[in-house]
Amino acid sequence: MAEGSGGLNRFYVVLGALAVLLGATLFVLLRSGGGSTVAAAAPPHAVVDDGFRGYTLGEGHAPVEIVEYVDYECPICAQFATIQMPTIRQQLIETVKVRWRVRDYPLSIHQYSRYAAHATQCGGEQGKFWEMQDQLFYNHAWAQTGRNPARLFHDLAKAAGLNVDQYDACMASGKYASRIEFSRQEGDSLLVDGTPTFFLGGKKLVFRRLPTSDDFKHLADSVIAHMPPPPRPPAAKTAQPHEHH
Repeated sequence: MAEGSGGLNRFYVVLGALAVLLGATLFVLLRSGGGSTVAAAAPPHAVVDDGFRGYTLGEGHAPVEIVEYVDYECPICAQFATIQMPTIRQQLIETVKVRWRVRDYPLSIHQYSRYAAHATQCGGEQGKFWEMQDQLFYNHAWAQTGRNPARLFHDLAKAAGLNVDQYDACMASGKYASRIEFSRQEGDSLLVDGTPTFFLGGKKLVFRRLPTSDDFKHLADSVIAHMPPPPRPPAAKTAQPHEHH
């Protein structure tokens, strides 16, 4: 009788453990929105350099390049993108003074920063990186809720003009997780310690406050003013008159 009772107790212990495990698994799935969120939001198992060095805005021959390391869940990054970048685009990028390069630097304190970075990469896959970035920053309330943004990001991808079926497949694959982590590690090697962080000519720019469009205009104008003048084209040769005898 004692042996039978012990077996029954063991059965209930195992059953209870399975229930706890099932509950924990369900909780993770609900929090993550399923496997697609996990694949795109988690650090990769291995990091491979695919040669990608960030999306750029502006002409390739612009004399000044600014590199920005960004975290999409960062409220200061959103503030800079929505308040300062429109003027920077108009005054510096559209006038071919500056080319702007964006690199990912997801902070560990932000739960969905990698997921958001992956959403922009999936946008870039369809030629709409900047449109997807704008959607994330101009609708930044998602970053303050703590809720899984997968459904919202799907809607934002549609608003950005993406093919949502292709976007969903891209997010489910987590195909850019390694690219994002490589960028983050690159930032570490350059002593990036917060976002946004900016570089000019490989040199980290240090500001006492969030920089403004005027700060970058001053920097660009200063760099351009100290550049050597472009070489003059050779003077055209004038034809010599022929002598007649």
